[in-house]
Amino acid sequence: MPLPPYDTIATADRLTLAFDRHQPVSVICLGDSFHDQAAPDRITPVLLDRIRSLTARFEWIWITGNHDPAPDPVWGGRAVAEITKGPLVFRHQAVSITGHGEVSGHYHPKARVGLRGSTISGACFVTDGRRLVMPAFGAFTGGLDVGSREIKTLFPRRFEILFRGPNRISRFPDSALIPSRHSFA
Repeated sequence: MPLPPYDTIATADRLTLAFDRHQPVSVICLGDSFHDQAAPDRITPVLLDRIRSLTARFEWIWITGNHDPAPDPVWGGRAVAEITKGPLVFRHQAVSITGHGEVSGHYHPKARVGLRGSTISGACFVTDGRRLVMPAFGAFTGGLDVGSREIKTLFPRRFEILFRGPNRISRFPDSALIPSRHSFA
């Protein structure tokens, strides 16, 4: 599938805005940061310099993913399979058993929830207070429905769905989830 020419620029713009607003010390990218291993061959020198200037500003960690199992050193930062920071393990794909809290990506969750007669839908976070599955940050990324077997297996009990809005996070219990035709019970 051809990739749109704007997605890397749009994602870099969003990253820059988020960094300017929140002033992080560390950045941990949870894998699938690039569409494939050939990404450095497709990027313009100006955009490569922009990404390298971002990775030079912070402690930058690339978690390896299924699309980018060995991020090219040209990007800057360092690549690892997973990393533990305090009580949290950061990895690309969630594992079913872990002794730590866990933050992962890979599934890029999306959901539809009902709210007083209306519906909210889109990319979301999913958490049970111990595990957090993050939505994709990129401009051109699909998503897996929260009701899918892959995600529901990670959360056998109650969980929350969190949508990021322009000024706040909206939280919904799993009971507000509107099953899609692709969801599994």
